Amino acid sequence: MRIVHWLFVISAALFIFGIGFIVAGARTAKRAAPVEAAAPVTTPVATVQHIMRGIVAPAATVVFESVSTTVSAAGIEEKLPRTDAEWLEVGSSAAALIESGNLLVMGNRAVDRDDWLTMSRAMADAGMLALKAAEAKNADGILAAGETINQSCDNCHQKYQRS
Repeated sequence: MRIVHWLFVISAALFIFGIGFIVAGARTAKRAAPVEAAAPVTTPVATVQHIMRGIVAPAATVVFESVSTTVSAAGIEEKLPRTDAEWLEVGSSAAALIESGNLLVMGNRAVDRDDWLTMSRAMADAGMLALKAAEAKNADGILAAGETINQSCDNCHQKYQRS
């Protein structure tokens, strides 16, 4: 009987120690979880010229051409987005301008850390004005945002544009 008694005591002790190891392991795993939630590492591929020609110029053109007034002998013609799809196109182009501001400061694209960052942010902010106007279906807001976008582009090109 004594052997059975000791086997029971040893089995109970091993069971308790096993539960302790499981609890300690679970606590360690909980602490390690936030490390896995880190942002993915990205590698910039496009050059500034690629971004300008492939994203910025087409997106800005959509915003610039979406609202206009033409006065002729035939009368006054107002051009503005009228359907949800047309407003969505203007809004998507505005969002592309915003994201382009982010792309221009990624990796080694920033020419300097002063004016380049300020001007990239100005373009993104101007794009945000256009996006909000498109979401509100506000043609006057698009027109005003277009002027702000144009000014941000002109300021940057005066300092940085190369042939």
